[in-house]
Amino acid sequence: MYSTASSVLSDHELQALLAEDVPFGDLTTEALGIAERAGRLQFEARDPMVVCGIEEAARLLALCGAQTELQTRSGREAAPGTPLLMANGPAGALHRAWKSAQTLVEWCSGMASSAAAIQTAARRGHPDAIVAGTRKNVPGTRRLAVKAFRAGGAVMHRCGLSETILIFAEHRQFLGHASPAVAIANLRRQAPEKRVVVEVHTLDEALDWAEAGADVLQLEKFTPEEVAEVVAALSARGSAALVGAAGGINARNAEDYARAGACLLVTSAPHQAPPRDVQVRFTA
Repeated sequence: MYSTASSVLSDHELQALLAEDVPFGDLTTEALGIAERAGRLQFEARDPMVVCGIEEAARLLALCGAQTELQTRSGREAAPGTPLLMANGPAGALHRAWKSAQTLVEWCSGMASSAAAIQTAARRGHPDAIVAGTRKNVPGTRRLAVKAFRAGGAVMHRCGLSETILIFAEHRQFLGHASPAVAIANLRRQAPEKRVVVEVHTLDEALDWAEAGADVLQLEKFTPEEVAEVVAALSARGSAALVGAAGGINARNAEDYARAGACLLVTSAPHQAPPRDVQVRFTA
C-alpha cells in the first residue's frame, strides 16, 4: 500500500525552497537581534481538511535547526483547531522555515481535500468508483501533487508519459489508414504487459475501439446520460472494456458519473483547488 507518511522531496529540493524564500538570510530577525532566542511554533488546522505535506513541513524546519514533533500524518482528516505540527528551536530557525512550510501544507492539503471530496461523491454513485488524478499539475510540483491525490484517497491516472499507454485523437491523426484493431495489435506487441486506454469522443468511437480490444475507454466530455448510453451499448455487445469519464469531473457531478457506469473518474480539479488555511502560532 502506498504510504503518504514520509517526505516525497529530497533535502536538496527542500533546501531549494528555502533558498527561494531566504536567499541571503532573514534580515528582519537578524536585525532585531532575536535569532538565537528560544521559541516554539505550532501548526493548527483553521479549515477542515485532509492533511498533506506535513512531513515536508517538518523536514523544512529540521533543516533550519529546529526540533519537530508531528502531531498528525498526511492522509488524515483534521477538524478546525486540530494540532498538526510542533517545532522548538531558535527564533531564527523557526522564522526561516515558517512561510515555506505553512504554504506547502496549505497548498497540498487543498489538493488532498479536493481529491477526497470527489472520491467521496463518486463512491455515493458506485461503491467501487475510483478517482484518478491527471498530470496537469503546476510544473515542477508533480511529486507533491501525486502525494496529495493519494492522501485524498484517489489514484494517479498517469504520473507521466513513460509508464502508461493512452491513445488520444492527436495520436490517431498519424496512424494513416491503420484500423483500431491493427493499432492495438501493434501496441500489444510493443508493450505486452500494458493496458491500452483510448480517449473517445462519440458513442461510435467507443464501440469501434472496444471491438478492437481496448482495455479502457476514456469518455471525453460526455454527459452522465451519454456515459450511461455507452455502458448499455457495451453491455449489449458483451464488451469487458472499462468505462472511464474525463473532462469537467468534480465533487458536484462525480456521483452522477459513477452512477451512470463510469467507475473510473479522471479529474484535474484538485490541481486548481484553493489552499486550506493553516494557522501558525509562535511562542517565545
